[in-house]
Amino acid sequence: MSVRQHWFKLQEFLLRFAASGLFPARWIYNVPAQPALEQPTGRPDTIEIVSHCWNYSHLLRYQLQSLIDNAPSDLQITHTVFYSDQDKETVALLRSVESGSSETIEWNFIALPTEDLLRRAIGRNMAAKNTRADWIWFTDCDLIFGAETFSSLKEALTGQDSILVFPGTVSRTSLLSQQDEMLHGDKFSAEDCLNRDCVKQHTFEKATGPVQIVRGDIAREYGYCEQLDCYQQPKERWVKTYEDRTFRWLLGTHGQAVEVDDVGIIRHVEKGRYNKSSSLSKLRKANRRLKDKLLAR
Repeated sequence: MSVRQHWFKLQEFLLRFAASGLFPARWIYNVPAQPALEQPTGRPDTIEIVSHCWNYSHLLRYQLQSLIDNAPSDLQITHTVFYSDQDKETVALLRSVESGSSETIEWNFIALPTEDLLRRAIGRNMAAKNTRADWIWFTDCDLIFGAETFSSLKEALTGQDSILVFPGTVSRTSLLSQQDEMLHGDKFSAEDCLNRDCVKQHTFEKATGPVQIVRGDIAREYGYCEQLDCYQQPKERWVKTYEDRTFRWLLGTHGQAVEVDDVGIIRHVEKGRYNKSSSLSKLRKANRRLKDKLLAR
């Protein structure tokens, strides 16, 4: 490992402590002056959704289908998906989708070198700096949209003075096995998924993971952890990262919870981004099953 790589690893380690609240990010970095705006926003006309997909095409197709089925009539959606040409199943899925058309959906599928894809902050920063949308939603490809998602989101964003918001409550499935019929069905309906017996309401307390919605002008100016070199470096494997925690630190807020209806997350044991036969993968699956059982009590 080179001296430069050692520095990036050390920087990422130190940022985990800094982002816990040891000191404000403004002491070091160029950050927004306030997490709230003096002038609340008007009604949004455009929203960009940003997903990453690496060996998750079986879940991404549900997200894409839920967007197609529940496309808003009064809101323009740009759906950006970062992927790698090495992931042939995802490539085939995206090609089959982009041949279709919708008046309110613009497909924006971007191939990245695999090493860049595996560090999500690289793609998210690229999307943030280039977005033309009023708001940009950083999410994951296992999140789905229901019939009322975009109408309620538009209402929640109208007059919003926070620069970062998130759905306070979402519907989540139980931890599905690889053999679950939902992960192999030929037909998919977000409504059917959200009404399954295994779905429970989950409350988020901060903008994290798949529920980070940022004002477009803030994203364009500050990017997504753009100033932090360690979070803009390619990775050889998909590792657990703390970008979203650091992103909140940079913005100076955990975000404002808003009411967004019919948002769902498909939870699953198998992680496509890991080597399924590795000891680490088996340990992760066992850990996820144990946590799921404990939280279900």
